[in-house]
Amino acid sequence: LGRMKPVIVVHGGAGRIFKEREEGCRAGVVRAALQGYGVLRRGGSAVDAVEEAVQSMEDDPHFNAGCGSVLNEKGEVEMDAIIMDGKNLDSGAVSAVKCIANPIKVARLVMEKTKHMLLTDHGAHLFAQAMGIPEIPGEKLITERSRERWKKNLEPDSNPVEFQKDLGTVGAVAIDSEGNVACATSTGGLSNKLVGRVGDTACIEGSGGYADNHSGASSTTGHGESIMKVVLARLILYHMEQGLSPEVAADTALDYMKTRVGGLGGVIVVNKAGEWAARFSTKQMSWAAVKDDNLHYGIYAGEKHIISVDEALASESEGF
Repeated sequence: LGRMKPVIVVHGGAGRIFKEREEGCRAGVVRAALQGYGVLRRGGSAVDAVEEAVQSMEDDPHFNAGCGSVLNEKGEVEMDAIIMDGKNLDSGAVSAVKCIANPIKVARLVMEKTKHMLLTDHGAHLFAQAMGIPEIPGEKLITERSRERWKKNLEPDSNPVEFQKDLGTVGAVAIDSEGNVACATSTGGLSNKLVGRVGDTACIEGSGGYADNHSGASSTTGHGESIMKVVLARLILYHMEQGLSPEVAADTALDYMKTRVGGLGGVIVVNKAGEWAARFSTKQMSWAAVKDDNLHYGIYAGEKHIISVDEALASESEGF
């Protein structure tokens, strides 16, 4: 049996990343990629690896997921998350969940412990309780920055759309040594969104993420409503099934979303051969990937740093 070389790719959201947050975003995606790769290197599954990577970013206040999530119009955090296993197309998702540190964990439990694919709001809350997921006060998830932005967006002359530009999602895709692929995506959604708004992340129909061993896996970030309109994650896999490389498939799908519905975003992709890509139509997207014991990462278009994993692990303590 030919063993696959494991690969993981992560993103910390597409959009505009303010200068003072760049370093933190870079370090955050690198940390997540290295953690996920650690799982793969120990022979762990793609599903375990993407869950681990996303959890790392949910715990990092630099990202709009878990701690650091943006606030809805009422000033609360409501989060969405999805995970999918390319082996059998099993998937689990939660939407509009509150007071939980790691929504991706609950999504994984929905996939493995229920016959359903998506639990929302109160039902997701009851399920998480039944599964023994600890509840935390909602305030614990709120950063100073999220509260500031929420207040600004409440001002009568504010334009929340302007503020959405530096927001996104976090996500990961991976292929393990068995050749199984998986994806995971998690987000706090749009700032000052209506209560109960569900974006692309929780949409299982291939918007926020999709994984299928027959073609590959993708995770998306950007304007959720646009992503849903073109079913972006699945569209990329479709292009790869037609024989396009991950990079060309990603660019083709992003281009279609831009011309068809005026939406901007970013994607990470891995195909069944272990080739990967991180592409975006926004100004920036923080991303990192590990393959062949080399770490690749960047934020700007055309920016790509490559260092060995061992070197990265050694310098992790010093930051990037």
